[in-house]
Amino acid sequence: MNQKNKTEISRRSFLQVTAGAIMLSGISLPESANAAKSEGLATIIDLSLCDGCVNRKIPACVSICKEINKNKIPLPVEPIPEPWPRKMIEDWSKKQEVFDRLTPYNFIYVHRAEVNFAGRKKTIYVPRRCMHCENPPCATICPFSANHKFKNGAVVINQNQCFGGAKCRDVCPWEIPQRQSGVGIYLHVLPGFMGNGVMYKCDLCFDRINQGQLPGCIEACPREALLIGAKKVIQAVALERVRRMKGYIYGMEQNGGTSTLYISPVPFEEINKTMTKKSGQPDIKMNVPRRMAGTDPLGKMVLAAPVLGLAAAGAAGAWKWFSRRKEKMNKKEGENG
Repeated sequence: MNQKNKTEISRRSFLQVTAGAIMLSGISLPESANAAKSEGLATIIDLSLCDGCVNRKIPACVSICKEINKNKIPLPVEPIPEPWPRKMIEDWSKKQEVFDRLTPYNFIYVHRAEVNFAGRKKTIYVPRRCMHCENPPCATICPFSANHKFKNGAVVINQNQCFGGAKCRDVCPWEIPQRQSGVGIYLHVLPGFMGNGVMYKCDLCFDRINQGQLPGCIEACPREALLIGAKKVIQAVALERVRRMKGYIYGMEQNGGTSTLYISPVPFEEINKTMTKKSGQPDIKMNVPRRMAGTDPLGKMVLAAPVLGLAAAGAAGAWKWFSRRKEKMNKKEGENG
């Protein structure tokens, strides 16, 4: 089956599964993911359908995500400068094959949960990636506005603006963003004092969506456990599925609401018991109050103040770097055109 046919099947399946909800709600369905840019997209991850791709070495969603993003990160400089004062370097460039946790080179992984519920043992598989929050604290706190929530629902880190300070990870309830040291603009400003690389995470396949394509994980899932569509439609479909399976939903309220909705036949409290929150492996706890609520725009400037003076000293170098990059991109576009 070629890629075009597979995409059309995925879209047709989405139309089929959402038809009932649309009739009940009177909501119009976009013809493609691209058509919902202005109203916002949301996704469903249906744990009653996901089987973790146990017949594969790497789950399909993880494999395609790695393939799509394999050339996103430039090679780190050698040696990577030690940042002052913490001297903390996070280098995953020689461990790009890791797929059982989040890394700068792995934006999604699948957790296996052995759950005891209603007197029965059940295995649940939980794909974990960025939740794409409605009011993302990661975007609120970034002092350089490198992190942005777009109208189509995607929360995206601009790697050409990110200094790798990891404030986004600190305020994320699930600590999703991961850092790769030795890359990014900080190297052209003050590498020993300012930043420590670039933060990376799932961007909902932002470029693919803008081209009218489906996110890789959604397109590749052999059991169609992941769906995408207009936010109101997806919410209606999720609630209807939960009602039918007498199940549970996650993401509607956590952190003030997210654009990623999990639905499950077993309580998320039970799934969370199987998770030990550690770096790159987020939990799925129920009580997640909204973070950074009420922070005004001045907060970013206050956060940035300690480093703005240092940035001024390296502004000329940064400008030259941006100019060279722009020239290189224009040249590449000319060759491709």
